[in-house]
Amino acid sequence: MRVTHIITRLVVGGAQENTIATVLGLRGKPDVTVQLISGPTTGPEGSLEHRLTERDQTLNVQRSTQDTQANASSNNPSMLNAECSTLNAPHNPLLTIVPTLVRPVHPLKDFLALQHLTRLLKDQKPDIVHTHSGKAGILGRIAAARAKVPVIIHHIHGPSFGPFQGNMANTVFTAAERYAGKFTTHFLCSANAMTRLYLASGIGEPENYTRVFSGFQVEPFAAATNDPLLRDNLSIPRDAFVIGKIARLFPLKGHSDLLSVLKRILPECPQAHVLCVGDGSLRPHLEARVRELDLTNKVTFTGLVPPAEVPRYVGVMDCLAHLSEREGLARALPQALAAGKPVVTYDCDGAREVCLDSKTGFLARPGHESLVAERLLLLAHDPKLRTEFGQRGQSFVRANFDVEQMVDTIYRLYEALTARHTSQRL
Repeated sequence: MRVTHIITRLVVGGAQENTIATVLGLRGKPDVTVQLISGPTTGPEGSLEHRLTERDQTLNVQRSTQDTQANASSNNPSMLNAECSTLNAPHNPLLTIVPTLVRPVHPLKDFLALQHLTRLLKDQKPDIVHTHSGKAGILGRIAAARAKVPVIIHHIHGPSFGPFQGNMANTVFTAAERYAGKFTTHFLCSANAMTRLYLASGIGEPENYTRVFSGFQVEPFAAATNDPLLRDNLSIPRDAFVIGKIARLFPLKGHSDLLSVLKRILPECPQAHVLCVGDGSLRPHLEARVRELDLTNKVTFTGLVPPAEVPRYVGVMDCLAHLSEREGLARALPQALAAGKPVVTYDCDGAREVCLDSKTGFLARPGHESLVAERLLLLAHDPKLRTEFGQRGQSFVRANFDVEQMVDTIYRLYEALTARHTSQRL
């Protein structure tokens, strides 16, 4: 079984960690040959590309030596052929980088990326193409259809349309998803909320969707402890009530709301402290907001933290607050619960499928900062409740988020879909 995964970029993020875990897990299946195609990884969010060589130092990370200039002409076949011949090297590596596959909408680069992806897939001849993220999801599925790939799967980690953006953008992205949906054999969703959203938009049929929670290594989080020396290194008082936040410093992730909530609760909980794990383009803005609210000694930004180090930081948290307005299902929620930490989150997309209200944490309507503040104060003043929520959440995560269980579920789906395709041809 030959499988090719396609993702827009390999920054430090939930969808990217999920994709890499799936690719590496599938390599352990004796009848699977797996490859990954990605666009270039740039920006302050960090890169996960090295994760693909840590397990096997003999792997080659192939990069195109022919990058496209911004003013290149779309009717220059010699340039296109040169790039594609470089990408289609005789020995296919685990990871191939397509330089023109970029996150922002860019008509010329998008056109070239589609051509590159189509040629790569014609060369690789996969039985299954499994796409991730918005741009790679659209271009990758169209390319797979052009290359006549038998089974095309799209993994919805988060919505590409919804109330978080304007009407024009929603119209364009919804139309693109409907078009790509015509070529999609099956959809994987990190939460049932994504299934409902896409079905309501006329994309696919109910039997074409499967929910697969985004698995991870649970034990490092379960073993995490409240390390006083780490608190010291982070300049967090040992008796502080630490409210954690794990996310890229990026729009719609809710950092600004959390800072406002912190300001609200300090009069009743002066020991409250916010720990922001992650980095991103909004860091200067958020640091300025911290100074504006006079919270300089109450907020710690860790900067970029390697995924393997995240459990240590979760260990020093007393709870996690995730106030994002756009998520499929934030990986930070089950990670915190795996460490026995209760969560407070906006009731956004799939959050309620992990944050079981008043059982593993608390839900609040997006923007309802007063309720978030009330719930955080309740947790701050009730250690017994924190323990109860944390233990219940840890049991839930152990049963549902094991990474090997996720890979096995995806592998069995691959087998079923390829068998169905074979029977339909007979």
